[in-house]
Amino acid sequence: MGLEEGKHFSVKKPEGGGEGYVRILKEGLAYAAWLSVRGSKEQRELAAEFVEYILRRAGEEGEDVRKKALEIVDRGREVGSLSLADVRGAKVDVGGKKYVVTVLGGGAEPEEGGSGRTLLRIKITAEIDGVRGEYTITFGRYGKNEAVGRAYIREDANAERLSALIKALTGEEPRVYRMKDGRIVIECGKEHLDGFKRYAELADPIVRWLEETGR
Repeated sequence: MGLEEGKHFSVKKPEGGGEGYVRILKEGLAYAAWLSVRGSKEQRELAAEFVEYILRRAGEEGEDVRKKALEIVDRGREVGSLSLADVRGAKVDVGGKKYVVTVLGGGAEPEEGGSGRTLLRIKITAEIDGVRGEYTITFGRYGKNEAVGRAYIREDANAERLSALIKALTGEEPRVYRMKDGRIVIECGKEHLDGFKRYAELADPIVRWLEETGR
């Protein structure tokens, strides 16, 4: 299928008459699920059988284990399955206020940060309640190498519109707080990045950035 040791699975070879094992990592199961719908014909067949096998084995460990495995599979199948243009007239509720979101385009690309770390900039053009705007969210690795995205905004109205855009695209509201200098911070986490990965225009750059900065 194209799964890589160390990235998608780990191996312990038998020694001294003992048992060995192949451990499938979450990234491997998600990638196999993606291959089952978007790989070559041979990859799709192999990956579909592999995913079903893993889900069956997970079910043998209990329903909770199977549900967790199925969540990973569903996320993997969703990667790149949508287009940003699919988000048209989406209605979302943020902070008790309703917004109508239409996405016009966008993309993502890596960028060298001032500290030498590789950042990921996601840029989206959208109309929110009829107001057209260009929005940028910059992701970096912080703390225990966690993926965190932030946008710094001065106006309350723009912060509200960006929050609505993020929720329309990912299904999750971002964290919002104000700094001492008056700027408003819109903050996203891994769950938002997983949501952005569903869009074909963003999926490949996000996956590559996560792999390159996750080492």
